[in-house]
Amino acid sequence: MSLYALIKPDGPSGFGYGSTAEEVTAGLSLAGRRILITGCNSGLGHESLRVLASRGCHVVGTARSQEVARKACAPMEGRALGLACDLSDPESIRACVARLQRLELKLDAIVCNAGIMALPSLQRVCGYESQFFINHIGHFMLVTGLLENLAEDGRVVVVSSAAYRLAGLNGIDVDNLRGENGYRPVKAYGQSKLANLLFAKALARRFEGTERTSNAVHPGISMTTNLIRNVAVPNFLKAAMTGLLTPLALKTVSQAAATQCYATVHPAMRGVSGSYLADCNIARLHPGANDEADSLRLWEASERIVAGI
Repeated sequence: MSLYALIKPDGPSGFGYGSTAEEVTAGLSLAGRRILITGCNSGLGHESLRVLASRGCHVVGTARSQEVARKACAPMEGRALGLACDLSDPESIRACVARLQRLELKLDAIVCNAGIMALPSLQRVCGYESQFFINHIGHFMLVTGLLENLAEDGRVVVVSSAAYRLAGLNGIDVDNLRGENGYRPVKAYGQSKLANLLFAKALARRFEGTERTSNAVHPGISMTTNLIRNVAVPNFLKAAMTGLLTPLALKTVSQAAATQCYATVHPAMRGVSGSYLADCNIARLHPGANDEADSLRLWEASERIVAGI
């Protein structure tokens, strides 16, 4: 546990910066629950898979390939189903949706966990900047495709990040979703995380009048996940940063997975929708991240993109 986790007090939920996924789910029986988690093979996704399965939940874990997903789910002793869902491949996403529809599998929650971060040079997926496509469009396709499978009181949890602020004060640049008007790795990552946040809020508005909920979460910073593998920083510097910052302020994987597990299954989150959580508590947002018009423009742009691929 980092020094910062030891000195920072817990929030109103009773949990905080240093809380772990096991602590926020302690005493909960999730028997009979079914939860889908993207990116189940490593980092926060695998920790969430492990902890939720240990509480009796049946988890549908997705990864880029069937082999990788099955390998990640194998230790869960029948409490997890591994499926291929490559968020960079529309056909893979559609195939995953179709399979779950055929199985008529009701989902109590969908956790949009998978993502990539700060690619050093512009790369495109289906003609769009890859971070925006994989982090947002892929999840947009998956969640909207599975709404019929979502339980009447189902929860959608979208892993965003405090990095949404890096998108800038003007919000989503819908005229530069392909990166043709310039590419900066960190800003593009921030835009994808803002898109995650706006998507969660837009979905929450569509759930109004129902028992379904949608929330976004900031997991905190952990250098022990695969997310930073593509960041444009030399490996020796990554190692130095990890060695220096981990004991001071960085979260462990279990601490970083706590907020998404809390939002996904904790009874205190029943009926809570349209919120942004950090350290297992509702957090404040930059005003631009609450812009309903921006979320509507993003939703409409996302629908056009999906219709064209």
